[in-house]
Amino acid sequence: MKPVRIGLVALAAALALAGCATPGPAGEARALLKPAALGADAAGAPWPEARWWSAWGDAQLDALVEQALAGSPGLRSAEERLRLARTAVDASRAVERPQARVSVELSDQRFTENGLIPPPLAGSVEWNNSAQIGLSWELDLFGRRRAELDAAIGQVRAAQADAQAARVLLASQVAATYVDLARLAEAKRIAVESQTQREQVLALVRQRIAAGLDTRVELRQAEGLVAQSRVEIEALAEAAARTRHALAELAGQGPNAYDELSPALAPMRSAPLPAALPADLIGRRADLVAQRWRVDAATAQVDAAKAQFYPDIDLVAFVGLSSLGLDRFVEAGSRTYGVGPALHLPLFDGGRLRAQLDARRIDVDAAVDAYNAALLRALREVADEVTSLQAIERQQRSQAEAGAAAEAAYELALQRYQAGLGNFLVVLTAQTNVLAQRRAAADLKARHLAAEIGLARALGGGYQDA
Repeated sequence: MKPVRIGLVALAAALALAGCATPGPAGEARALLKPAALGADAAGAPWPEARWWSAWGDAQLDALVEQALAGSPGLRSAEERLRLARTAVDASRAVERPQARVSVELSDQRFTENGLIPPPLAGSVEWNNSAQIGLSWELDLFGRRRAELDAAIGQVRAAQADAQAARVLLASQVAATYVDLARLAEAKRIAVESQTQREQVLALVRQRIAAGLDTRVELRQAEGLVAQSRVEIEALAEAAARTRHALAELAGQGPNAYDELSPALAPMRSAPLPAALPADLIGRRADLVAQRWRVDAATAQVDAAKAQFYPDIDLVAFVGLSSLGLDRFVEAGSRTYGVGPALHLPLFDGGRLRAQLDARRIDVDAAVDAYNAALLRALREVADEVTSLQAIERQQRSQAEAGAAAEAAYELALQRYQAGLGNFLVVLTAQTNVLAQRRAAADLKARHLAAEIGLARALGGGYQDA
């Protein structure tokens, strides 16, 4: 019983001295912003769905997104970071469990004649042998190991959310690049139509010159417009090729994997928006979820740093053999064993522990600031995309009217020119306006689809926090 009493007395003394190294007062902590306080309404349908791009009804886009999600090196990097975070959890859990170790030491050594070793061993050469099995178990009485485990789990959950955020971002990037490629394909189609139209006008000018109704000035103008169309077509082809290369990179493919891909803009159906858009982004955006878990992890690290000010108490036991000389190593008299508590208590450390605690508190403030910034950015992104969608829809209605008027004006100008009642400049002006309106229509549709992509991503891309 005597060793037990000594251990209890030592424990009581350690607890009495714990005030020598103290955490000190905590400053005012940062506060997490609440969406409701920023004007966000939690009501709304669960939009978008996880596969929101499927609402466009484009099988090519569906296949591209699935291929990218399956083969992108960027996603694999996020998954590797998740696996690395899980190893930290495993390491933290391992420390909580009893530990066992085996040690064997065999050394043939000469003992000094001028030390503590008495004759006849002094000056002799003997084998000094030891074999032990040691057991230890840290009693986490003040929660340091538990807090470290909570912090590691928080980092794992943040890494899980980061991996999902990477998937949402990749899907939106593939969809946006695909829409841009469709816009370029539509612009090229319009340019080819324009070239055909200008070649028809060139033929008409040549007929009028032959009839003495026009001069070579109109001929040179018409020829220049045909050449300009060829330049535009080549420029659009170059831009489309570069966009295909970007799409291949996103999908984890070689640059020429999609050389034959030429999506059409017209068949893409805009996804209907719900009557009330959800603004509760806490569980819908993976990046916000990740930042929230980082706040929790940093808070747990503060608890672990506080626990450093209290004693570590380990239960230690060992059993083994120890002898001088190999002939007596395995005899019963060579047995050795022991059991008891091991105490470690910081008394005076020059402020090291307090500095570590202050650093962990700063980490919490930084994590809260990062979360608040991410929340403000998320709300701004939602508001921006909704504003853009509403503005683009108004522009589309006005552009449709302008496009119809331009088409009618061109037909009338061409008819008057063919009848000899108008001049070529009026035809050129009307034709230029028609092409501008056609391009504007294609650009507005592409912008609308891009804003839909942006809104889907801003609302979490179908992610749900489990």
